[in-house]
Amino acid sequence: MDLDPMQLPPAIRAGLYSQMELPKTVPLACPQQHYIDQISAGGLLCPMDGVAFTFSRELTDFVLRSHELFSSASDMPLGNVRPLIPLNIDPPQHSKYRKILDPLFAPKAMDRIEDDVRARANKFIDEFIDRGEVNFSEEFAEKFPSAVFLGLMGLPWDQLETLMGLRDGILHPERFDPQVTVDPMARFTVMNETGQRIYAYFNEQLDAREAIPTDDILNHFITAQVDGERMSRNEILDLCYLFLIAGLDTVSDSLTCMFAYLATHPEHRAQIVDDPAIIPSAVEELLRWESPVPYGVPRVATRDVVLPNGATITEGTAVTVSYGGANIDPSEYADWDTVRFDRDANRHIAFGGGVHRCLGSHLARRELRIALGEWHSRIPVYGLKAGHEQLEFPPGLRHVKDLTLAWDS
Repeated sequence: MDLDPMQLPPAIRAGLYSQMELPKTVPLACPQQHYIDQISAGGLLCPMDGVAFTFSRELTDFVLRSHELFSSASDMPLGNVRPLIPLNIDPPQHSKYRKILDPLFAPKAMDRIEDDVRARANKFIDEFIDRGEVNFSEEFAEKFPSAVFLGLMGLPWDQLETLMGLRDGILHPERFDPQVTVDPMARFTVMNETGQRIYAYFNEQLDAREAIPTDDILNHFITAQVDGERMSRNEILDLCYLFLIAGLDTVSDSLTCMFAYLATHPEHRAQIVDDPAIIPSAVEELLRWESPVPYGVPRVATRDVVLPNGATITEGTAVTVSYGGANIDPSEYADWDTVRFDRDANRHIAFGGGVHRCLGSHLARRELRIALGEWHSRIPVYGLKAGHEQLEFPPGLRHVKDLTLAWDS
């Protein structure tokens, strides 16, 4: 790093370490053995003062479920100028926002949009099925969840590229400036500039809905109430900001990981083709094994804390949990290294845990199930295109760059 990390707030220090230092030691294509090694070593890694990582299921569950000991109200800048709601809000205020948001993403709400989600998936498949090959990452995985977001927000199709550009400025700033991989200040610059564009974009959309009300989530935000009062414009903007960066990328990353696995494990792919009813459990198992969000948002210890393993975390330490490690901990999964679509009990925490468990988990599951179902009903036999067998897993959220699939058209 070009700046002294010790001069940064703990949460920022932890975030930069996970983005820029961990990839140097973790095999990104297959991180599972690294997780096991860390669990075997006690499940806790403290690479520098004020920064800690938990890998074991026991320690990770403890941190996630102890919000009074590990605060999420930490400064983890993603181009935003205020805390992201409800991600960076602790109880009891956090619960007030969740009461508004949870019904919007409940299973019954997902039932109402299923036909629209299915149609959007097939729209993209229509565009390349006759070609016999596709850059799956760019032409399906990145576009499909963003298109679903358009529907939820009541935005027209011509806004797809705009939304994806805003997403990339925060989550993939290297696409705008290659220096961000080695220079944290370059990363902050791209993200901060993009953040201002995100606020301006949603401000414009909210102005339009105040002028002419619509039937979508943005309009719901305008009329929703917290403690009997409508939310302020800033509160709504902070919600929209989080929805953009949380809803557009994680499902994309999950899709690339899942389809890369299926393309290289034809016996598992055949299970889905032969019995589509297995898709829900296949999604859960692939979320467990791949853990596309390998690490959570850092949480800051509010006091000195003795962990269940006897280790002490000092007040002010930023603790980052490893979902990837917890999801293959042998204490939870005796056959941790076996991918089983018939697993009866699958208590993975790919969507986190505790009060901050992922708000959009039902939406993500629905998107993943529909994507696997529609794809395999139309393209049942496929694999990696010749010459593209070497898969690239860049740093950050676990995903496959330029996953190129081919089939007989």
